[in-house]
Amino acid sequence: MNFVNLTTPLGLLIAVIGGATRRSGPYGLVLAHGYRYRFPIAGAFTVGNVVITKRDHLDDTLIGHENRHATQWACCAGLPMLPLYLLAMLVSVVVCGDQASYNPFERLAGLDEGGYRRVPPRWRERADGSPRG
Repeated sequence: MNFVNLTTPLGLLIAVIGGATRRSGPYGLVLAHGYRYRFPIAGAFTVGNVVITKRDHLDDTLIGHENRHATQWACCAGLPMLPLYLLAMLVSVVVCGDQASYNPFERLAGLDEGGYRRVPPRWRERADGSPRG
């Protein structure tokens, strides 16, 4: 589906421009290692079925997380995922000051599997910054 909606070809193009080495991965993913740019700030990111990372290796847990993002790209019919994800990230920053904790795309992909910390909403913190119990 992600090939048909053109997000996998876009992911391959991003990987090539970023100098990443590509190889086949599990679940029909393409793993692109050695991405050389600093943006976006993430251990790995997925465009279509292409998982792009600066790292030399991804563990199975993170690959599972990124596979769920590939499914999200398909469910969003491709490119609409990008503005929806950015909006979800903005809402998460407003709610808790963290880009992932209240981002439904990251929550559905598994915060822990993606290496994200859980940050409480701003209204659940005390004035001194400690979480309310």
